[in-house]
Amino acid sequence: MVRCCLRLCAVGGVDMARIELDLAHAYRPNPKQDSDFALLPLRMTFEDGGAYALLGPSGCGKTTLLNVMSGLLVPSQGSVRFDGRDVTRQSPQARNIAQVFQFPVIYDTMTVAENLAFPLRNRKVSKEQIAKRVGEIAEMLEMSGQLNQRAAGLSADAKQKISLGRGLVRSDVSAVLFDEPLTVIDPHLKWQLRRKLKQIHHELKLTLIYVTHDQVEALTFADQVVVMTRGRAVQVGSAADLFERPSHTFVGHFIGSPGMNFLPVQARGGMVHVADVALPLSPGRTLLDGELKLGVRPEYVELVPPGTAGALPVKVSRVQDVGTHLMLSADIAGQTLKVRLSSDAAPYLPGDTVHVQLMGEHTCFYRNEEIVP
Repeated sequence: MVRCCLRLCAVGGVDMARIELDLAHAYRPNPKQDSDFALLPLRMTFEDGGAYALLGPSGCGKTTLLNVMSGLLVPSQGSVRFDGRDVTRQSPQARNIAQVFQFPVIYDTMTVAENLAFPLRNRKVSKEQIAKRVGEIAEMLEMSGQLNQRAAGLSADAKQKISLGRGLVRSDVSAVLFDEPLTVIDPHLKWQLRRKLKQIHHELKLTLIYVTHDQVEALTFADQVVVMTRGRAVQVGSAADLFERPSHTFVGHFIGSPGMNFLPVQARGGMVHVADVALPLSPGRTLLDGELKLGVRPEYVELVPPGTAGALPVKVSRVQDVGTHLMLSADIAGQTLKVRLSSDAAPYLPGDTVHVQLMGEHTCFYRNEEIVP
């Protein structure tokens, strides 16, 4: 069972909830093996007022997890608790959840203002409070000049901004859940809306939980990111945590562009053997003997002069100029090693031999795909 704790400071003044999950879910009856589960057994605690992302590829279970939290789906095993209260079988309305979906959910016949006001009118909020709140949200979304326009005539981008606003307009919700809300947004506007959501979170202090397959969206929006694969939550952490010390090889592959380099190595006698070359461990580092994977990001592989202690010779296979930097690919024992170089680095050609330093403070080791402490 994976236990993930997401803990941020509680924020007063709004009706948010501490969300505790202890559950698993399978869409088929009588699941017997891991592949039968959409969500393998997990425990998570989401504290009040945080910005979280559920990140992973299609089919990893992130939308299933979001729908379990919202009440659209009842887990096949376990429970969902809000502030210690069991809400496993309660509806989204009973849980006081707002949800924003991948495609806009709005009323085309209503104006922008009427769409934003709709959730508040349903709850008999006074006209004065509605006008104030709608004005605040419209200003945050930069839609103040469109309040009297009918939604039917607006672009897909504007309609999705209305949908975001409808999810954010209530200040009394337990949490606002977003299911890939920027999918239909024009790419050059996505960064603006990500920035805007981050700003709204800081201003309103709502608990926001955001599903995405896009690492840039997750890492720029969320304070804590849950990385998921095949129904498992394999790591929870900040952007720095996920980049610097991936706790699972999947996180190393998935986070980064390109992802982490992984090389098969043999730990033996206090040394690490890579492609028949014995490399010393960093001072104070010990490893049990056996087969491991060495993980190091392209940013932390260093080119060094021949003869440098710990230098490993590799043959260049490709050099790409990607604008802000060069990406060198090299062959080592049948594996490809990526090395990030500055754009003004010395020119290298395919077939050249260069020497690299793999061992350093950012180098990680993995056994059975899990990081070795």
